[in-house]
Amino acid sequence: MPGIVIIGAGECGIRAALTAREAGYDGPITVLGDEAALPYERPLLSKPNSGGVVEKLIATREALDDMSITLETDVSVTAIDRDERMVVRAQGDPLPFRKLLLATGARARRLSCPGGDRARVLRTMEDARAIYSAAGTARSAVIVGAGLIGLELAAELTGRGLGVTVLEAGPRPLGRNVPERLASKLTTRHQQAGVEVLCGVQVASCTESDVVLEDGRAIAADLIVAAIGVEPNVELAVSAGLTIQNGIRVDRRLVTDDPDILAAGDCAAVEMRSGLHLRYETWQNAQAQGEVAGRNLAGGNKEFDVPVWFWSDHYEIGLQGVGDTSGQPAASREMGRDSEILFFLNDAGALIGAAGLGQGSAVAKDIKIAQRLIGTTLDPVLLSDPAHNLKKLLRAA
Repeated sequence: MPGIVIIGAGECGIRAALTAREAGYDGPITVLGDEAALPYERPLLSKPNSGGVVEKLIATREALDDMSITLETDVSVTAIDRDERMVVRAQGDPLPFRKLLLATGARARRLSCPGGDRARVLRTMEDARAIYSAAGTARSAVIVGAGLIGLELAAELTGRGLGVTVLEAGPRPLGRNVPERLASKLTTRHQQAGVEVLCGVQVASCTESDVVLEDGRAIAADLIVAAIGVEPNVELAVSAGLTIQNGIRVDRRLVTDDPDILAAGDCAAVEMRSGLHLRYETWQNAQAQGEVAGRNLAGGNKEFDVPVWFWSDHYEIGLQGVGDTSGQPAASREMGRDSEILFFLNDAGALIGAAGLGQGSAVAKDIKIAQRLIGTTLDPVLLSDPAHNLKKLLRAA
């Protein structure tokens, strides 16, 4: 009989399947993944250990079997037939669905310049293995893009003895999601490690031995990696006639134009309280939206309203952020050992976001508390005082 079908076997898709079952849904659940590998954690791809790429499974096949969740890997889905309520696969019969979740994720953007196909990308386990294998014989690397992935990879390759240059088209590294003050500190740490960071530059072409900039400079590159963001995988939604708005447009319950089709994770543009539709690309967001989608696939009516949190590790430094940190900070908390947290308030004085940088996990606990305080009106003076425990603010909220 028709049941729940989930297209996408990443963090979001697997989390949705597990949550739907935990919520009491007792019908068939089928998850379709386009990779041959079992579902694995992507954040670890840029954080290999001495043994190579860390392969940590989201869920084992045995665990899924125990919950009567069918996982099909290496599956190509070619279409969604909304009239017949069928998922069409390249191989095998069409799969009927009662409810469908699109957790199709996103794919890495590639360089469009001449020779751009020489640049590798980091999105899958296969990508990671190819990059680190090539790094074993390389002396120099150019990373195009100074976002979180690009800089994490720069730290890793520098630690392997490569000469690394990072190229950024924008005016500064981490311009998309990290406050300038923290980004500057982290950039300085990369430069101290020997990474050359060039901002405001454009790649004109890639040759067998160089990356050539539009100003004519040629930078030696045995290895080139493009870390210039991702594009949501929306092709199935487009062909099915669903609305696209920088992702598959969904309401706060993650429902598309079709009441029986949901979308979540990197591919979904979710309606926020502001009325804007926003798409997030973090591991925690994939988990949180997967849980909401799973409950609603099982018959629930839950809305997504979770402040988005991220973390990123560079050398001995840990960077974390939560919520909206796009404006000017209202308070700064110096915590010693070069650790600092910035707090962001709206015009009414309510906390909307926080970001911190410090040794190891120095800021982790306070960022988690800040996540729980979002929406609470707070005194910037108390936020700035490291002697004032944030837990007191939480208890008073």
